[in-house]
Amino acid sequence: MGKRILIVGGVAGGASVAARVRRLDEEAEIIMFEKGPHVSFSNCALPYHLSGEIEDSNKLILMNPAKFDKRYHIEARTNSEVMTINRTKKTITVKNVQTEETYEEGYDYLVLSPGASPIVPPLKGVDSQHVFTVRNVVDIDKLNQFVQQQHIENIAVIGGGFIGLEVAENLAYAGKNVSLVEAQNQVMAPFDSDMVQILHKELIDKGINLVLNDGITQVEESQIVLASGTKVAADAVVMAIGVRPETNLAKEADLAIGKTGGIKVDHNYRTTDPAIYAVGDAIEVHHKITGAKTRLALAGPAQRQARAAADHMYRIPHRNTGVIGSSGIKIFDLNAASTGINEKQAKAANIDYDFVYIIPTDKVGIMPESNVVHFKLLFEIPTGRILGAQAIGKGNVDKRIDVIATMIMMNGTVEDLKELELVYSPIFGTAKDVVNQAALVALNILNGAIKQVKVSEVRELVESNAFIVDVREKKEYEAGHVKNAKNIPLSEFRERLDEIPTDQPVYVHCRSGQRSYNAVASLGNAGYEHVYNISGSFLGISLFEYVNDKKQAREPIVTKYNFK
Repeated sequence: MGKRILIVGGVAGGASVAARVRRLDEEAEIIMFEKGPHVSFSNCALPYHLSGEIEDSNKLILMNPAKFDKRYHIEARTNSEVMTINRTKKTITVKNVQTEETYEEGYDYLVLSPGASPIVPPLKGVDSQHVFTVRNVVDIDKLNQFVQQQHIENIAVIGGGFIGLEVAENLAYAGKNVSLVEAQNQVMAPFDSDMVQILHKELIDKGINLVLNDGITQVEESQIVLASGTKVAADAVVMAIGVRPETNLAKEADLAIGKTGGIKVDHNYRTTDPAIYAVGDAIEVHHKITGAKTRLALAGPAQRQARAAADHMYRIPHRNTGVIGSSGIKIFDLNAASTGINEKQAKAANIDYDFVYIIPTDKVGIMPESNVVHFKLLFEIPTGRILGAQAIGKGNVDKRIDVIATMIMMNGTVEDLKELELVYSPIFGTAKDVVNQAALVALNILNGAIKQVKVSEVRELVESNAFIVDVREKKEYEAGHVKNAKNIPLSEFRERLDEIPTDQPVYVHCRSGQRSYNAVASLGNAGYEHVYNISGSFLGISLFEYVNDKKQAREPIVTKYNFK
């Protein structure tokens, strides 16, 4: 007789365990329990129902119990909530949420894949009928029907993470007036502040009322109240502050909980009970780069964890490589992706690092659909080990981040990245791809060939009247430039070296960084010792300063912003 394996929760984690067990063992008895009406659905695609891009919400449902049974001989019980685990008897108590009937089921192995639940702070008014969360198909249906049937126009989305941004975007596509409220100073925590301003600008340009550094304190009938006292019109409110792991079942069974609040598991995803495994959003995992414990609510890692757990039940070895957090998102006309760690995480982990911020094109510039890619690469000092990357642009930023993610998983360095041979065609990329270019610049910094300053430091340079050289052509300079910057085009550079002082630091920029790099190299060859390339150049300065100036009512440091 085969093993009896019970699984709490479906979707990416639980369903993947079930499918893998069936491939390994045709005799195993496999039962999945899901307290909701759907055992397998695309939770990452839920927001796209709001805009009608996914018109029928039923398409979000990937598998129903009948298909699980017919295709895989797996029993999927919906509307079935697992209430308790009796570890001594190796049984669970299940409640049918429709009939309230309870019963027991025994197991050889139990797998916990309960996921994570939306965080809803205990504020006045959050239990109102016009306040929603987005976790499953039922949630998105309720929100969509309410908005349509009540003819809602003003909607506040609370939280600037993946779900918050995707909900805000799709509601805007549906023609609604959307306010996005984030208590921190930026949306999308995986991105550094110099990069995230690009996303902030896109949200503002597309009509989103972006509110940063201000949290919600109260929900009223047709508005929300923020910590600053500001009132924002809202006939519907979507709470997307974040998620917390569903650990109640594990806690009540006296299974260990990790320091991050997730269920503690070993390298094979076993809990402190050898007969109980846990996978997905509810567990604590190992971060490959920092070595710290963390939580990661992503479908890809959940599926790999599921396979590893199922394999371990059948004594198939597994190498746990940890997680690095690779993710992507589309925000209106921009695609954004990241992998590994950012500056904030590197500092928290006490990793000595540096970075490059370049703005090359994603394909050969003369091609009709060529666009710039804002690309940031972090690397360790002095080893050159690649730590992370962020990319934003209209083109295929995801493939560049996938390359970096692969390099990180293979413990690659910027030297390795420099020599990486990638596909080239004018319609796909450039002969020296974005990631290769980033590696070359990183090696220049690592080897001390060039020095740089961040776009976030330019304001201080302007206000202190530092010597800034703009090496763009005269027409570009006249169309908008950094205040106090001296225009010496690269085409005239060698003839005008006498205009550049040798007794003070010199800061150089162009449009995207390529011409300024050449100018910095030229000055270095001419004997200048304190020359700095402004990372991100004028494009980066414009994007960084624009949003901050707009939000903080600051005096601009540029005569006119330029985003092209």
